[in-house]
Amino acid sequence: MRILIIGFLAFSTWSSFATYLFVCKIRGLCDEPVVMQIAMVDNKNGNAKDTADKHLALKQASVPKNMITYFAFDKSDFISNTETDKYFDESNAYLDQNSKAMLSITGYTDAIGTEIYNQALGYRRAQSMQHYFERKGILSNKIIIESRGEKDPADDNNTSAGRANNRRTVITIKK
Repeated sequence: MRILIIGFLAFSTWSSFATYLFVCKIRGLCDEPVVMQIAMVDNKNGNAKDTADKHLALKQASVPKNMITYFAFDKSDFISNTETDKYFDESNAYLDQNSKAMLSITGYTDAIGTEIYNQALGYRRAQSMQHYFERKGILSNKIIIESRGEKDPADDNNTSAGRANNRRTVITIKK
C-alpha cells in the first residue's frame, strides 16, 4: 500500500512539473504582459488626469504594411537586409503594444515541380522567415506560418519573371 501512495505522489509531482515546463517554458504562455492604465483623480472636480507626462507618453505603433520577400529557384535560405530589419522593428513594436496581434508568414512557390514538393518548399520558406523573426526576439507563440505552395500565384507561371514573382513569402500582421 505504501508503494502505491509513493508512486502516486511521484507521478503527480512529475506530471505537474512536466505540464509547467511545456506550458510556460516551451510554449511561453505564462508570461503574458499586463498593461495597466494609471490615473489620478482630482478631488476638486472629480476628473481623472493622466499621470504620464506628454513627453513620456508612448506613441501608438501603427500596423506595418505587408512585406514580401523573394527566393531563388528551389531555395528557402533567407538572408536579412535593411528592409527586413526595418519591418522587424515596426512589427515588433506593434506586437508589443497589441497582445492579440499575430505575425503571419505564408510561403509560396512557382508551379515547377510536384504539388507536394512545392507545398513542402513553401513551408520551408515560411520557416526560414519564422527563424529570422524568432532570432530577432519575437516569441514563437506570436508567429503563425503556413504554406500555399503553388496555389494563389502572384504572377503568370508561364514566364521566368512571373515564376520569380511567385517564389515568395508574404508577412502580415493579423489583429
